[in-house]
Amino acid sequence: MDLLSNRPFWAEVNGIVESYPSLKKDLECDILVIGGGITGSLIAHQCMEDGYKTVLLDRREIAHGSTAATTAMLQYETDKPLHELIPLVGEGGAVGSFRAGIKAIERIGSLADEIDSKAGFEKKKALRFAAARKDVRWLQKEYETLKKYGFQVEWLNAEEIADRFHLQKTFGGILSEHAASIDAYRFAYELLNFNVKRGLRVYDKTELKKVHYRDNHNIAETTTGKRIAAKRIIYCTGYEATEMIKENFATLMSTYAIISERFVDDCGPLEKLLIWDTSEPYHYIRTTADRRILIGGEDERFKNAYKRDRLLDKKENRLRRYLKKILPEDDFYTDFAWAGTFAETNDSLPYIGRHRDFDNSYFVLGYGGNGITFSVIGMEMISAMLRGETHPLESYYRFGR
Repeated sequence: MDLLSNRPFWAEVNGIVESYPSLKKDLECDILVIGGGITGSLIAHQCMEDGYKTVLLDRREIAHGSTAATTAMLQYETDKPLHELIPLVGEGGAVGSFRAGIKAIERIGSLADEIDSKAGFEKKKALRFAAARKDVRWLQKEYETLKKYGFQVEWLNAEEIADRFHLQKTFGGILSEHAASIDAYRFAYELLNFNVKRGLRVYDKTELKKVHYRDNHNIAETTTGKRIAAKRIIYCTGYEATEMIKENFATLMSTYAIISERFVDDCGPLEKLLIWDTSEPYHYIRTTADRRILIGGEDERFKNAYKRDRLLDKKENRLRRYLKKILPEDDFYTDFAWAGTFAETNDSLPYIGRHRDFDNSYFVLGYGGNGITFSVIGMEMISAMLRGETHPLESYYRFGR
């Protein structure tokens, strides 16, 4: 599947950070991780932490799928508001997911320190504002729900938002204490390089062709003609998993993003802030460590890569007009524009765990707007599952739920 188009900023600014070989010999391992994006890199790190002999494969260059297109806004909130998620999945799954999201952000920060990351991890606050007057009521309900369960949030009216962040045309919003941003593309490489030194084996440009499922292990055949015998396989194939699994469990979408040229100084009051609105589909804004503003959104149902890419100029213009409306004083000069494919689920939660059609295997599919934090939650969940233990969120993220 063609997951991105044009020139995604992260891949362009970083280039190919490290080059890995294709698979040229048969191997044996405890864990075979399929997918070398940010999710696969995180899961491989956890497997190495837990002492497993681990191999990672990717069909492309490392991190050149969805990871190259992600905006990497790290938030604990799911795409579905908490007050809607609770009646849908129950208090345990809804509140538990939000709280696990905060822990996940903290874990990424700790990992960044541990590996001496240069990927620009930065703690920030997150503002979700009402884009229309009609949205104020439900957004205030969300604020009260978050407060009820102990989340650190503050309600700001339109004047306060304008005064603190210079944002115009808002109708009030929720300021959340726990959020962050990172360059996920560089971070994926850093995690892999850190673990290669500890014995992780990484092969890219090597596609999984077929898997023979055995009673207590699997044999993976690759397009290079070599085999890997693995006790367990963990699929971190993101949105391409929709091509592997028969049932309809996610909807593919296309999203669009643009990023500015560098600002001479800093990005002003947006520097320590993530922004998203209540539009459907919503818009999102963040700054980067090298003083740029990134804005994305204008999502469309994914039909094919050609149709997605044909819309890029139109979507870039819409995003620029939107930004000018809410930040009229800022001069935005586009440096990069790109489109990417992602997936969303009906309940906004990920799919993590076993699937009946894949023996000795697990999936970590962090779908939705906060896929990276879901992937970090997946590290903890997969670690527990491999030990034969049950994770508190396991039933909420399982297939067939």
